[in-house]
Amino acid sequence: MKTKKSQKACNETTTDTGCCRIEHLVTVDERGQMVLPKELREKAGIRPGEKLAVIGWEKDDKICCISLVKSGEFEPMVRSLLGPMIKGFI
Repeated sequence: MKTKKSQKACNETTTDTGCCRIEHLVTVDERGQMVLPKELREKAGIRPGEKLAVIGWEKDDKICCISLVKSGEFEPMVRSLLGPMIKGFI
C-alpha cells in the first residue's frame, strides 16, 4: 500500500484505499462516555441505535489506537482481508 502525504491538509494521509484524517477531538467523561459530534455522525451516516465495532491496535502490549467501524461495513472488510488466506485452506 503506497502512502503519500496529501496536498489537502497537514493532518491528512492518503493511501490506495482512501484517506485518513483527524475529524474531531472528543472528551471522555468520568463515566467513560464520549459524544460523536453531529457533523461526524451525519458525514458517516451513523444513526441512533446503530452498532459500531471498536477495533484496538496494540503496540508494546498497550492499545495505542482505537477505530470505530460501522457494523455493516465490518464483515465485508474482514472478508476482503481474510478471503485470500482462507482460500488457501479450503
